[in-house]
Amino acid sequence: MLLWLTLTLLWSSPCWAGQMFGNGKGSYFITSKDNETGITGIRVFVGPVGLIKSIQVRYGSSWSEKYGIPGGKAHELILHPGEHIISIYGRYRTFLQHVTLITNQGRSASFGLETGKGFFAAPNLTGQVLEGVYGQFWLYGITGIGFTWGFPREGLASVLPSDDPF
Repeated sequence: MLLWLTLTLLWSSPCWAGQMFGNGKGSYFITSKDNETGITGIRVFVGPVGLIKSIQVRYGSSWSEKYGIPGGKAHELILHPGEHIISIYGRYRTFLQHVTLITNQGRSASFGLETGKGFFAAPNLTGQVLEGVYGQFWLYGITGIGFTWGFPREGLASVLPSDDPF
């Protein structure tokens, strides 16, 4: 049993070791990673007073489940082919108030009310992009948020060796 637990922990994603921004109270969530397509869109649900209530991630043409509290108006960023989220700026108080997503093609999308304590998130390694989102939610919205980063999926095919030696 202990061996199984150790192997499970070793093979699991290290996302919870990353930094979470916000006060972090309530239930935990994590988006599942799609190893074939990567993120193709983000949908953020904003309440009437500007709180970010929940979030959805799109992989390929399918949306994940909605993580957070029901309600709010949906706002989304659909990524173009080859476009990736490379950094995130946000603000929080008791709940997540604001998030701005910045892409490698120079586009950005802002959601929520820009008030509270600020944060900035970006990958540690050049060339990495947003792969997933994790955090906590409680009562009125998301209380903490963090991000997982990795190399884009389409880049994998270009580095595979060719069968032709010339």
